Amino acid sequence: MAETALEKGDEPFGSILVSADGDVLFEDHNHVAGGDHTQHPEFALARWAAANMTPRERSMATVYTSGEHCPMCAAAHGWVGLGRIVYASSSKQLVQWLNGMGVAPSRVRNLPVQDVIRDTIVDGPVPELAEIVRKLHERFYLSKGTGL
Repeated sequence: MAETALEKGDEPFGSILVSADGDVLFEDHNHVAGGDHTQHPEFALARWAAANMTPRERSMATVYTSGEHCPMCAAAHGWVGLGRIVYASSSKQLVQWLNGMGVAPSRVRNLPVQDVIRDTIVDGPVPELAEIVRKLHERFYLSKGTGL
C-alpha cells in the first residue's frame, strides 16, 4: 500500500486491517497530496472499523502499517478500540531519514504509539521492512526535488 501511495504521487504510507482470523478487512494508503494532511491510512482504517466492526472484533484485529502511527492516528486507533499494531518502520527512524535527506521536520511531534494510547500491543520496527520503507521515502523526496 505504501508503494501504491508513492505511485499515485503521495507520501509512501500504507496500512492493512486484519481480522482475528487473518482476513484482510480493509486497506488504504496515504491521500495527503491534495493538501488535507489528515488523510492518513491508519485514520481511515480506524473510521472503517468503527463503522463496520463490533467492539470485540475491533479489539482482536491487527493493523499492519508501513510506518508507526502519528499521534492523530494512534489516538484514533485507541478511541475505536483496535487491537495490535505492527509497523515496519518507526517514527524515530522516519525523522532520522528525513533529517538525513535535508527534509524539514513536521509541525506535529513524532511520539511513540505507547505515549499516546495504553493497553495496545505494539510490535516494530521490522528491520528488513524498514529498509524497504526508507527506500520508498527516498524515491518520494527525490521525485519532488527535495532531499538528498
